[in-house]
Amino acid sequence: MSQDELIKVGMADLNVAHLTGILKTTGLGSCVGVTLYDARAKVAGMAHVMLPSSEIAKEGNLNIAKYANTAIPDMIGRMEKLGASVSRLEAKMAGGAQMFAFSSNSDTMRIGPRNVEACKDMLAQYRIPLRAEDTGANFGRTIEFNCTTGILTVRSVQHGVKEI
Repeated sequence: MSQDELIKVGMADLNVAHLTGILKTTGLGSCVGVTLYDARAKVAGMAHVMLPSSEIAKEGNLNIAKYANTAIPDMIGRMEKLGASVSRLEAKMAGGAQMFAFSSNSDTMRIGPRNVEACKDMLAQYRIPLRAEDTGANFGRTIEFNCTTGILTVRSVQHGVKEI
């Protein structure tokens, strides 16, 4: 049995893998780890989305991996270059926690739930089915996506390890 290459995906980052490799990101609190997979082509992608929309960006050089509305289209484009087809893509995601309790019901404080909603909206625009998710609650997660098997492993201190 060969050791699959670990491909790190940082915060506000994205990456893709073809045939083999394990995409991994850590520190998913309110951020969402979105994975896309074409099982036939064995092409996988992962984005560590920090915020719902680039419309709020104030930076000069836009980090496309930081926002749901720019990271997902870019990841799809990279995957297509490796032989993936949008019509075969399936998604899984984790994260989007509400890490802190706020006395206000302000929408701006609901970053985790808003990130989840924004990612689901982008998937719907591309007609990509969301096959599994481990989102919400109030705890952090680390995820690994295996490009060979299509399994998303979710780890958390509070809830251990689960595969989706």
